[in-house]
Amino acid sequence: MAATEPRMRENYKQDVTTALQEKFEYSSSMQIPKPVKVVINMGMGKAQANPKLLESAVAELETITGQKPVKTRARKSISNFKLREGMEIGARVTLRDVRMWEFLDRLINVALPRIRDFRGVSTRLSGNGDYTLGLKDQLIFPEIDYDKVDEPRGMNITIVTTAKNDEEGRELLRLLGMPFRR
Repeated sequence: MAATEPRMRENYKQDVTTALQEKFEYSSSMQIPKPVKVVINMGMGKAQANPKLLESAVAELETITGQKPVKTRARKSISNFKLREGMEIGARVTLRDVRMWEFLDRLINVALPRIRDFRGVSTRLSGNGDYTLGLKDQLIFPEIDYDKVDEPRGMNITIVTTAKNDEEGRELLRLLGMPFRR
């Protein structure tokens, strides 16, 4: 059984690598930046009061990514927030290889255009070529059933790349189709 290669990875290999090679004049093909992993983090501050919220968030994250999330725990106690060390307060998924490419394809081509009044995403990167995007609502993903959602939940999506600086990372994401603001 030969699995088909994700559409975005084929695009990366055929078009993006050659465009990056021409623009930045790399001496080796190993210098060309590529996405390494995508980390999706959903923090649930209200989960300490109602554990069912965390369970539904985990189920939604699993539906979106196709991979079982890991529940994150509080590292230290904070009395003002009634938070104790070790309490489950969120969920996280790390996607690599095929699942990463398929998620990026769905994020860029399906989910982001579904945002109301969408004018593009910020062009700011982390300083070392990685990109973090904050979403306010999980309903932009078509896999989520609108009727089963009890409340909107935000998430952070971090795209980790091998780019050496922000300029290379931004160009990589732009060539992959990330809709940056003009």
